[in-house]
Amino acid sequence: MPRTSSAQKELRKNARKRVRNIAQKTAVKAAMKKLNAAQDFSSKKEELSHVYASLDKAAKKHTMHKNKAARLKSRLAKKLNASSK
Repeated sequence: MPRTSSAQKELRKNARKRVRNIAQKTAVKAAMKKLNAAQDFSSKKEELSHVYASLDKAAKKHTMHKNKAARLKSRLAKKLNASSK
């Protein structure tokens, strides 16, 4: 248990941040699942834009590193292009 008032405040801040981070990560995972569940190419392409948006938001809010978000976006685009052939 934190003793100083600043440490107590930090504990409260971390608890709020944890809730936000978990919500952000859950949104990314849900968007990816929706993309994988899509059947035809046009719906996959539409879902890909939603995944891109959620990854960009997670990177912007520092829930995820920007390079990780870029790597995932690249891999998803590569996978989508391979499935279209």
